[in-house]
Amino acid sequence: MGKGEGCQITLDQQLSLSCFTVFSSGPKMERKIAIIGAGVSGLLACKYTLENGFKPIVFEARSGIGGVWSQTIESTKLQTPKSFYQFSDFAWPNSVTETFPDHNKVMEYLQAYAAHFNLFPSIKFDTKVTSIDRLVPSDEDEHSWDLWGGTGKPFSSSGKWNVTVQEARNVSSATEAYQVDFVILCIGRYSDLPNTPDFPMNKGPEVFDGKVLHSMNDDLAAELINGKRVTVIGFQKSAVDVAAEVANRNGVRYPCTLLFKTVHWMVPDYFLWSTFRSLNRWTELIIHNPGEGFFSWLLALSLSPLLWLSSKVVESCLKWTFPLKKYNMIPGHSFLNQISSCMFTVLPRNFYDRVQGGGLSLMKSRSFTFCKNGLVIDGETTPLVTDIVIFATGYKSDEKLKNIFKSTYFQKQITGSSAPLYREGIHPQIPQLAILGYADSPSILRTTEMRSKCLAHFLAGNSNLPTIKEMEHNVMNWEKSMRLYAGESYRRSCVSVLLQKYSNDQLCKDMGCNSKKEKMVFG
Repeated sequence: MGKGEGCQITLDQQLSLSCFTVFSSGPKMERKIAIIGAGVSGLLACKYTLENGFKPIVFEARSGIGGVWSQTIESTKLQTPKSFYQFSDFAWPNSVTETFPDHNKVMEYLQAYAAHFNLFPSIKFDTKVTSIDRLVPSDEDEHSWDLWGGTGKPFSSSGKWNVTVQEARNVSSATEAYQVDFVILCIGRYSDLPNTPDFPMNKGPEVFDGKVLHSMNDDLAAELINGKRVTVIGFQKSAVDVAAEVANRNGVRYPCTLLFKTVHWMVPDYFLWSTFRSLNRWTELIIHNPGEGFFSWLLALSLSPLLWLSSKVVESCLKWTFPLKKYNMIPGHSFLNQISSCMFTVLPRNFYDRVQGGGLSLMKSRSFTFCKNGLVIDGETTPLVTDIVIFATGYKSDEKLKNIFKSTYFQKQITGSSAPLYREGIHPQIPQLAILGYADSPSILRTTEMRSKCLAHFLAGNSNLPTIKEMEHNVMNWEKSMRLYAGESYRRSCVSVLLQKYSNDQLCKDMGCNSKKEKMVFG
């Protein structure tokens, strides 16, 4: 997004960009903006569009705000230190003293934020968006445009979006259509459409006499799990959290099995603080990035062994502290590769104590199928008898994003490219629409807030976008840099080692703001 009004900020001020807030009672009030989702990204989009003189309408399928935080297991807590998960203009209350607050306190914080900035009147709860469709005149050829939307500006004199909604609690209710000038998708990555494996005929859940759930299920409660043999599938955050909670409830009498294909590095919560503090300006001196000059390239090349060394130090520390070798839990990839792929898995408290005590069993396997009384594990001679199988295998985020579009052309733009978003918010081929909260990072709230401010700055008419080709070229250049560190685990929507340069400096540049680098830390 192009340059606007100039101002200067230090890094401590980078998330308080009041100089970009534009209040207006003119034409902007007439522009209709739809925001889909009232999670963290939806709240931020609502707040900053309101501040810029718009009157957005927020559609939320649930009966409250919070997104994934409103539907999670009891033991869930922040995996980010709260100082990295804080709104720039609304601090955590002094009563929250924990570094990693639990989900109840996160929800209270989000509720307080929405109330403080009077966001609730803009939200239509229990309203599910079933589809969005772009309406354009028949003689308009969008595919021939050089500029986004034909002009590089946020609004079009002819094109509109049709947002179709329905009562979330009544699937047979009539639909209603809203015609808007701009859509902001804030539907997130970690909800609604579970990712579960496919199985051969007569070897899937249909032959199993027990219960099969996904970690997103509302009925994943104590009364269901207590006294049952439970197998959890997966090895990311939700999998280890669910397995640890089940093991804590059922103990050794009904041990929980954690079944997984790939081992990942798990770090204790007290270790995360130093990991986050290491993602600073000094670290980025040794990271290659697009457009770097010869000196920067040479410096990054000469200092790059420090990345390898720091990664090995962390790995050695984890192997020395926890019985990884004993339980065959040493990953085949480096710690650097993992954090560069935004895979931050926190080790639950007393995790290996539960393993040693017999309440939690770890089982690695390339594949498995279902049978009448449990699971048939590849390489095992006898079935794993179980009562409940819980898939904690993530979500089909690209498919969920694709499905909201009615147009097959826009659907192909999402699935065919894995959503190559300019500044992680604008798809070059989908005009008058932005996507917030889809990109992952070690400090997701802060990076989403920066993008929300930049988007509001753009909507207020203070900047224009580059050409479509320039945006696509920019996306490819940043992707190339990020692939250097994530390797085969690279995800396009992940922003990690280039956190400052990509999520702060580029957006500040778009808004005409000079992000000073006197303090060489993030935050």
